[in-house]
Amino acid sequence: MQTNLIDIDGVQLYTEEFGDPAHPPVLLVMGSMTQGILWPDEFVGRLAAGGRRVIRYDHRDTGRSSVFDFERQPYTWEDIKDDVLRVLDAYGLDSAHLVCHSAGGLLGQLIAVERPERVRTLTVIGSSPLGGHEGAVIMRALMGEPQPEGSLPPPTPEFVAHYRKVIASPPPSGRREQIERMIEEARVLHGTALPFDEDAERQLQERVYERARDLSALANHRLAYAAKPDFEPEGVLHRVKAPTLVVEGTHEPAKPGHSAIIAELIPGAELRMIEGMGHMIPPQAYEELAQAVLAHTAR
Repeated sequence: MQTNLIDIDGVQLYTEEFGDPAHPPVLLVMGSMTQGILWPDEFVGRLAAGGRRVIRYDHRDTGRSSVFDFERQPYTWEDIKDDVLRVLDAYGLDSAHLVCHSAGGLLGQLIAVERPERVRTLTVIGSSPLGGHEGAVIMRALMGEPQPEGSLPPPTPEFVAHYRKVIASPPPSGRREQIERMIEEARVLHGTALPFDEDAERQLQERVYERARDLSALANHRLAYAAKPDFEPEGVLHRVKAPTLVVEGTHEPAKPGHSAIIAELIPGAELRMIEGMGHMIPPQAYEELAQAVLAHTAR
């Protein structure tokens, strides 16, 4: 593994590179408020062993990347999207295979629409369709409000119950309480079908806690969305030209059924359901997902 702290336009982004630099590049784009190490090492290793040059990175305000004082230096999700291109530029890549998770999938879809020349293939995992405003769907579910006709499917009752509890609770005080809360969130996002390895999750979340410059800065991603909630254009997915693979777990708690909508809206997109997987990528899915991505990026 090679690490690189790139600095473009005053933004420092911590990146990690795996595999042979001569191999086809795969850029992994994680979701909102999430460090790049949430792409499991074992999954990344399978991609590199399969002949891919794999790059993952920490979004701004996560992990070892830049921390912003949002009042003095506000930004929007347009800027977080541009960070994807900054990583490509820093590595001298005109284009790459984009493999994106959750809100990272929105970034990947938007780049595939706006900058098609930079996307060799697109893989979207556990995400929502661009322009579907899934944030509003989740908020209405948390508030107990009815969903308008034609809106995206809402999250599961378990997801809603957990985040209602989080909203009603005081902020965690201290390292131990923070890590316990992160583990409980991971348990909910894991879904209900597969065993949840609490010990492994604790090790991961301790790693997340220790490598963060400022864990509280994660909230800036919510502020960035609120600053420009209309950053998602509607009715544009038919313009995606990159071969697209859309992946969803059969026990997705946050965005159930959203992947089928993405696959329907993007011409020629392939939908892949992974049995038992929730929102995150569990060990039971590493091999199947890696093989699916390797096959897709061989196109």
